[in-house]
Amino acid sequence: MSDAPPVPGDDTPDESLHESARREKLKEIASLVGDPWGQRFDNRQWIGDIRARAGEIRYRLSSGELRELPPLNEDLNMRQWKADQDADGGPGELTGPQVRAAGRIKLMRGQGKLLFIDIEDWTGSIQLFVGQKQVGDDNFALARKFDLGDIIGVDGWLGVTNTGELSIFPEQLHFHCKSLLPPPAKHVGLVDPELRQRQRYVDLAYNEGVRDRFLKRTKIVQSVRRTLANDDYCEVEGPTLHTIAGGAAARPFTTKHNALGLDLFMRIALELHLKRLLVGGVERVYELGRVYRNEGISPRHNPEFTMLEVYQAFGNYETMMDLTERLITDAIEAIGGNYVLPWGESTIDFTPPFARRTYHDLLAEHTGVDPHDEAALSDYARELGMDPHGKHIDVIKNEIFEEKVEDTLNGPMFVIDYPASICPLTKRKQGDETIAERFELFIEGMEVANAYTELNDPDLQEQLFKVQLEGQAEEDSMAKMDHDFVRALKHGMPPAGGLGVGIDRLVMLLTNSQTIRDVILFPVLRPEQS
Repeated sequence: MSDAPPVPGDDTPDESLHESARREKLKEIASLVGDPWGQRFDNRQWIGDIRARAGEIRYRLSSGELRELPPLNEDLNMRQWKADQDADGGPGELTGPQVRAAGRIKLMRGQGKLLFIDIEDWTGSIQLFVGQKQVGDDNFALARKFDLGDIIGVDGWLGVTNTGELSIFPEQLHFHCKSLLPPPAKHVGLVDPELRQRQRYVDLAYNEGVRDRFLKRTKIVQSVRRTLANDDYCEVEGPTLHTIAGGAAARPFTTKHNALGLDLFMRIALELHLKRLLVGGVERVYELGRVYRNEGISPRHNPEFTMLEVYQAFGNYETMMDLTERLITDAIEAIGGNYVLPWGESTIDFTPPFARRTYHDLLAEHTGVDPHDEAALSDYARELGMDPHGKHIDVIKNEIFEEKVEDTLNGPMFVIDYPASICPLTKRKQGDETIAERFELFIEGMEVANAYTELNDPDLQEQLFKVQLEGQAEEDSMAKMDHDFVRALKHGMPPAGGLGVGIDRLVMLLTNSQTIRDVILFPVLRPEQS
């Protein structure tokens, strides 16, 4: 709903779009207000809260009687409504609560002695109805120096314009910050993906929905912590510099501690230090933090990402399945509570309980091959262009699973009971040593969570480490035995369930974001070309 025509130049380039013109205005503003960079602004109200006070606006008849306004919408003509109220008693006036707001200027329109200015904070936007007579000559002169992108404050009262637009009617204007660079073109915005990520501050300030997505990320992370706290889990902070890169199969970033002459690795996982805490009697423990993997960049991978790892003494992988489901549904409640969420051109139904299917059943279903027939699996692998020669049957079937099954799992689906030989940190299933008590949660073909019934037999753990290390290049992860971790297990770790959740991928799915870069505020980028 618009109350006035655009100011000339709003839609076409003019001198106000250039930094030099804005610097001239900065000097003029300084001559009017002194410090043009703002001061403390106490008792400010969020714009979202101000908009929620629309019900406090009244129309005072000449008799003094107060009448409630009709619902505010695009069909409301306040001029006609007021005329109807005044029919028997003469003209009245609007009265509303006193408010104080601040925000960035997103739109300016009007001419002559009347300006309409839209300002926005992180809770919403609202129109300012700025009349010269209403605010006085000094304030109006200041308003004439405003540019799109400037940050201002206002004291005034909440009311409604003749077209029914909820607005603040200022009595005093405050200047807080000059935007020396112009915002993106009004009808184009910042659209280049790399530029949006490189200049995230502009992306957040001007592109619709971006700030809301990252605020939802905060709510999701807060919900995860709240769910775990309610279950008595203890949050800890483990080291980010490791002497041995362990807990996952990934290549680490390396660094050097000069004073000690020590090679160190940025952590690739949180697991092994958290398990040490289980040994020490911290029975429910988690860490939510950054991990680093020196690998490629893709829509689903960033070298620096956020991982949640959770461990519960006397639990197992089924315990972790229940917890994972609750973590996700609680997070959905925190951002709106709709279990059916958009995903591209389709939707994802997160209504619990999530499906649970075994690894081998899915492999047989999608390939038509018996998962226990090594010859048939090898032939099928060759049909897919793979080379099965010299590979363990479980490695062959996992390569096939990744190629033919994972992308089809729209989910959410728990894939359970993986081949034991590819799960060196996992307890074997009672009655079948070839199966590991492990699950991965898949949603839209993405692995979002990974969990085990944790292995706590130190002798078997040491043996499996040795098998895993055979043939690995020295620079690869876990290329050295973590003897201290094995020593810790020898002191006794209770049976436990462990869980890892990729927070960035979860946020992608809950906010309909198609690339991980859209949910990481500052993703890794190549250096900017000068």
